[in-house]
Amino acid sequence: SFIRHMPSRDPSVKVAFFMPLQYEIMRKRHLITWVKYEENLEEGGKRWSKPHVASLSMHSLFELRCAFVDGVVTLDHDAHSLSNVNGKVNSDKLLEEWQDQNDMDTRLRPHLRDIMLAGHKHSHIKRSKASKGSRTLSDIADERSEAEKGGYGFQLASSASLASMDSSGLQSVPSSQDLMSDPTSPSYKPNLNFMRKIPKDAEAANVMVGEVEELEKRLIGFVRLKEPRLLGDVTEVALPSRFVCFMFGPKGSMTQLMELGRCISTMMVDEIFRELAYKCLDKEEFLAGVDEFMEQVTVLPPGEWDPKIRLEPPSKVPSQNFRKNSINPLLGKLLPAEEEGGGHSIDDPALSWSKIPFKGLIDDVKRKIPHYPYDFKDSLHIQCFASFIYVFLGTLTPNVTFGGLLGQATDQYMGVMECIFAAAVSGVLFALFGGQPMNILGSTGPMLVLETIIYNLCKDNDWDFMPARFWVGMWTVLFILIIVIFNLSSCVKYITRFTEDSFATLIAVIFIVEAFKKLFEIEKDYPVNFHPDDPIPFNCSCSSTCNENVTTALGALAYGAFINYTCTGTENFTTSNISINWNGLTPAECSEFGGSWGCDPKQYYGDVFFLSVILFAGTFGITVLLISFKTSSLFPNVIRQRVSDFSVLIAIVSMVLLDYFLGLPTPKLTVPSEFKPTRPGRGWIISPFSDKNPWWLYLAASVPAALSTILVFLDQQITAVIVNRKEHKLQKGVGYHLDMFIVAITVGIHSLLGLPWYVAATVSALAHVQSLQKESECTAPGEKPVFLGVREQRVTALFIGILSGLAVLITSVLRIIPMPVLYGVFFFMGFSALRGQQFVDRLILFLQPRKYQPDVPYIRHVQLWRIHIFTIIQIICLVLLWVVKSIKSISIAFPLLVLATGIVRKVLECIYTNHELKYIDDLLPGSEKKSHNEDNDKIDVPYKTFSSIDSVSAIVEDKENGIKPSFYVDEECDVKQRTTALGNTKL
Repeated sequence: SFIRHMPSRDPSVKVAFFMPLQYEIMRKRHLITWVKYEENLEEGGKRWSKPHVASLSMHSLFELRCAFVDGVVTLDHDAHSLSNVNGKVNSDKLLEEWQDQNDMDTRLRPHLRDIMLAGHKHSHIKRSKASKGSRTLSDIADERSEAEKGGYGFQLASSASLASMDSSGLQSVPSSQDLMSDPTSPSYKPNLNFMRKIPKDAEAANVMVGEVEELEKRLIGFVRLKEPRLLGDVTEVALPSRFVCFMFGPKGSMTQLMELGRCISTMMVDEIFRELAYKCLDKEEFLAGVDEFMEQVTVLPPGEWDPKIRLEPPSKVPSQNFRKNSINPLLGKLLPAEEEGGGHSIDDPALSWSKIPFKGLIDDVKRKIPHYPYDFKDSLHIQCFASFIYVFLGTLTPNVTFGGLLGQATDQYMGVMECIFAAAVSGVLFALFGGQPMNILGSTGPMLVLETIIYNLCKDNDWDFMPARFWVGMWTVLFILIIVIFNLSSCVKYITRFTEDSFATLIAVIFIVEAFKKLFEIEKDYPVNFHPDDPIPFNCSCSSTCNENVTTALGALAYGAFINYTCTGTENFTTSNISINWNGLTPAECSEFGGSWGCDPKQYYGDVFFLSVILFAGTFGITVLLISFKTSSLFPNVIRQRVSDFSVLIAIVSMVLLDYFLGLPTPKLTVPSEFKPTRPGRGWIISPFSDKNPWWLYLAASVPAALSTILVFLDQQITAVIVNRKEHKLQKGVGYHLDMFIVAITVGIHSLLGLPWYVAATVSALAHVQSLQKESECTAPGEKPVFLGVREQRVTALFIGILSGLAVLITSVLRIIPMPVLYGVFFFMGFSALRGQQFVDRLILFLQPRKYQPDVPYIRHVQLWRIHIFTIIQIICLVLLWVVKSIKSISIAFPLLVLATGIVRKVLECIYTNHELKYIDDLLPGSEKKSHNEDNDKIDVPYKTFSSIDSVSAIVEDKENGIKPSFYVDEECDVKQRTTALGNTKL
């Protein structure tokens, strides 16, 4: 027996189809299975084949359609079991109709009924040892039939000849098989292992085929049950059945019947035909579905491939929405086809501009409130914990690095502690109230440039930096609120993939370059002797640094406490009791007095730098290897998925243990151990006024605030657009206006507390999104895991913010992490941000021969040389962004140059058509959409319009109003006049 299973893509129905095939007297055997792809029972009956795409004969499809035209199609039959319903035999429904159509002899009716109600034999049920010694006649007949047929023992020989039957036919003999139809019977043993592969709420369909010696013509009957029912041992697993199909033929027709069974099985796997099979109202609509399926079939020429080859299932199944639109024109809303595009749609109502103040903000709040409870409930998954660890360590490192650079630029007015505190405040607020909580707020290079410019301006004019910065921050808050009030965030619809990819690539490259730069800076502190044969002249001495470490060290000396001391230089140190000659101290004494021991030339640490390189490469390599492990064929899918989720954590722990056991003094992560401002004497609350600052400075602060607003808006919204790209399949809506409102609040709080301003960090946000990607967990055999979207929730970002603030309490744990390991995480974050970008893919096209280039839409629809020109223009823009960012004197113009990329994109419309830009970029609002045959591939509606019971009450009754497919087979076709040779049909 064939059995076929299949998960439905219909949101309200999940189906599994089983097709059993009869092969011995009063017995059916399971030979072929579908969950989504075909699996055959291999020779010997002990192993199922590898799942593969079913290859069908076009001749068999025509035969099947004509068989349904002449056969019986019964819809919504009220059956409770295969053998009995309300005192009436279910199979008699088909037998009566076959008899009414004069398709069978009346005397065969009892015999066919016994065949239809016979028990099933499934491959997972093994005979007991006691039964192996004695074989039944059925077993012997089974073996002989398989030997004669080459493994296919399908003939259903009658127990008496037709001539010996009287007009009443053979009497049905009660059999123990009736008990097997009861799912509660002890003899029924469902396949529990196979059940795990079938989606929840699945239903089954059963197709049974076989040949009967006394039949003169083919019989086919298709039944859709009104309600799904458990039909006992018909199905291999305990699933309710919705569809039953019987196919019988005369002796010698088994091969043809098998092909017909495979055809209807494959059709039931098809998403569109399956939906029609559920919703069709009569036989004509059912036949129209067969026509539509045949119209979509692709025929492979017989001389170009081998039909015996099993086709591998595709990695991605294309959307079938265009078929739904073509067969259901009466639906009020057409389904969108899959598109390639940027992070937003120009028709998105959330991006429409309104004259009503706060309209966008109010709409964002209304859009987010229904999802708010689920933003916490959806975080109850182990993947969220793995994402939290990965992104926390990935953001803590840049916060520490940025804090060190910011402290040098602002004379320690803001340093590492302020950056960690800022990450906590902005992270918690944005995670709780932000419109897109998948964004991670953090430090950016342009913001560091802006902070440096403001500090130097204050220093040159002898103004107090922190009060002046407070007013810059307040003006920035005011400007951002104006953007929110007048719904100006809708301007993000003018940000296309051209700008997105340029900005994201720049930030990702910065991450990668900084990772290598920091790695090679380790060699300066731990130099390598590249000339080991040369003598090394050491000139070492102890030097003093006037800081609190010296005070602590001297206060702990055994020979007295020193209260007053002065630094007279690096050579001598004087206290009230003793004068110390620093140059005369030994290394031990230097360390005891809190000094710094140094040598000229520096002391060599060859192993430290090379171990750092190993830790760096090991962290990156292990992470990439474990991420790709998810797509391997080793171990069950759940193990591969969890290993992939915790890949970064596994890599970090592995390299930390390696560093610990080797014991070399590699540089470690340094986090402040006390919660206090970096600069002594500075409080956490900033006074807005200062005697050094003139009154007009509070107004003049609006000028740098304007640049700050542009920078905040672009950094925040470009990152938000990238996160909201359609390919991420986010389901809870955008929140551009709400995001800017929360950012305005955080800028105000940070200005009051003297903290750096944080905005959405592109690489960190992308790392957060990629670490929370979810795939289908219950997949059919052969089906590749389907990307379902992102686990959208607020808890990971919330915990990242909380733990960032508590970092001062876990310094004992953090300080064992080598910096090269975190630089490796840095490198991986930048590397993963580049993967999947169309700009990077187009760069690779320069090096790929044409025959090896990928089959993607923009290569199909745009000439290659025009793609290269578009890429070169984008490279020029990226280089200019890098140059402006790198030159401090002009770096303040960086946000303006980002805006200029949007202008360049507008100018490109003079060079490229909208059709081309649709594929290599996105269309700007107001662009004229030209019609192309490639964009409007539509099929004719079959001769009978398919209508949805739920959506449309009226059906098209007149066939003349429909359009017949070009291959339409006349209903008057005579099966006997068609050739019986498979594959000889002439189209």
